[in-house]
Amino acid sequence: MTQNYRRLSAGEIAQMQAQGCTAQEWENIEVAPAFQADYVQDVQFYGSVRIGTNQGEVEVTEGFSKHCAIRHAVLRDVCIGDNCLIENIRNYINNYHIGDGCYISNVCCIETTPGAAFGEGTVISVLNEVGPGNVMIFDGLNSQLAALMVKYQEDQPFTDAIRRIVRKDIEQKRRNATRGTIGNNARIINTGTIVNCHISNDCNIQGAARMHECTLRSIPEASVTVGTGVILENSVIYDGSVISNNAKLENCFVGEACKITDGFTAENSLFFANCYMSNGEACAAFCGPFSASHHKSSLLIGGMYSFYNAGSGTNFSNHAYKMGPMHWGVLERGTKTASGAYILMPARIGTFSVCFGKLLHHPDTRKLPFSYLIAYGDDMYLIPGRNLTTVGLYRDIRKWPSRDKRPHGGKNSIVNFDWLSPFSVGGIMVAKRTLESLREVSGDVATYNFHDYVIKNSSLKKGIKYYDIALRIYMGAVMKRHRLERPQSQVGTGKWSDLSGLLIPLSEEERIVNAIREEQLDNIHDIRAEFVRAQQNYAEYRWAWSYRLIREYYGIEGDITPSDADRIQQDYITARRAWIAEIRKDAEKEYELGDITPDVLNEFIERLDNEVQFETLKYDM
Repeated sequence: MTQNYRRLSAGEIAQMQAQGCTAQEWENIEVAPAFQADYVQDVQFYGSVRIGTNQGEVEVTEGFSKHCAIRHAVLRDVCIGDNCLIENIRNYINNYHIGDGCYISNVCCIETTPGAAFGEGTVISVLNEVGPGNVMIFDGLNSQLAALMVKYQEDQPFTDAIRRIVRKDIEQKRRNATRGTIGNNARIINTGTIVNCHISNDCNIQGAARMHECTLRSIPEASVTVGTGVILENSVIYDGSVISNNAKLENCFVGEACKITDGFTAENSLFFANCYMSNGEACAAFCGPFSASHHKSSLLIGGMYSFYNAGSGTNFSNHAYKMGPMHWGVLERGTKTASGAYILMPARIGTFSVCFGKLLHHPDTRKLPFSYLIAYGDDMYLIPGRNLTTVGLYRDIRKWPSRDKRPHGGKNSIVNFDWLSPFSVGGIMVAKRTLESLREVSGDVATYNFHDYVIKNSSLKKGIKYYDIALRIYMGAVMKRHRLERPQSQVGTGKWSDLSGLLIPLSEEERIVNAIREEQLDNIHDIRAEFVRAQQNYAEYRWAWSYRLIREYYGIEGDITPSDADRIQQDYITARRAWIAEIRKDAEKEYELGDITPDVLNEFIERLDNEVQFETLKYDM
């Protein structure tokens, strides 16, 4: 960007007038020392305008470049960087700072109006569609901070404190910012109106219909793309995300490496870290990392999701009574809904569960994770632990890390990929005890009842078996990942939380919340540093929790000894082989149904056969 400017010479003014240019006041037009008047044609200048060097070229498409120029445009109070190509502005560009190397062509209007917020500071109501608002959108939000805003929304001192912090962060960034910005090397082509938008370096906007009150935040390794027919209102879009093909977003935050496309519409919703949304609709939805919905008839409404996959025709009812759409639910990490699934809110679905059919009675299966929930007419069945031994789970837990498209410097939200963790295994422990208690109380009967759901006798027995397999796999895997020693800290020995991707001891989460409430944490940087610290200490926190679990499970009164460790390792190998055998049976069943070819089955079985190598390696969870 040019630092020193000069006024136009009389000769340059005359030349530009001859080329169809006019100015409200020519003395308010300043240019770079090396400015060339030859490349400014049919331009109307109003207010104060600065123009940088225009001696280079801009590539407009692969293999085709044009000389830097400004032509067929109306400019008012604009600063244009070096070597830009701006042409065919059908209305005007008003009150903007444009960086170096930009290509802006065939655009209707770009302007900043008084009071512009650039999409920041809007309070939206997530989960409860008609609620008073719980999440404040801004450039700096991540899934952990948003999860705290939602989880502790009833804690008014906390809510007041976090909103003060966010407003201060926004004001510090806006200081002396009276103009919108278009960053270096941005491309804005064949687009309608852009009003009150911050557009970062390297952003690519092609064919957007309308953008109003937005921030597009890119980093060098991951730019933002906005495509044909897109409408963005009061939204913030993060690094590497693509919004395309007539998608419409209003009052939304889109985190890093998301794709929202093919007519998907969303309002008052959040999307974090590698979400994929197409064709369907979202309203008041909290879509945590790796949430996906591909189908036209799917509606995500009033729900909190992460590592989630919505089958075609998935629907949620947040309007159960006559008081309005105020109900909401949580589908914990790894949950899926099958084609045509329907869930009546309020509902809480345990981790890594799969939902089939029309699920009524407001299901709450947090005590029975990894389950199948199946509706047959008015009858609701639950198969506890069934998903632990499926091909689907095996594929999911391996695909997510490889599908993280975020560059190292663009991981705004923290994502821990452990599928067996103190959070999920804590649920497994409760589940095993729950099933054992049901059997003890009711005896050996044909069916058992759990919150209006029917559990068959055979399903209960298998559920206990599957949960025990998972416990032994987890304990053996943790033993491999840590030195055999007494934990150095008691942090992590209690309950755990999944804070939209961050697995954290509940005590640490509450400590952070209290520090925000008491203003001991009073800026976004320090709050995010606490999340990072929790992730860095995850292994130690997990060891403290697991050490206690191992001693309890095996009845060890003192320290865990090497002989204990050998026993745990052998149990781990046995359990892991049993788990792989069950997954193999699931794959063979799918083949017998005619759903896959022999080649696909054989390739998958070969992968399972290679699992034996992980029995002695670390980091296989």
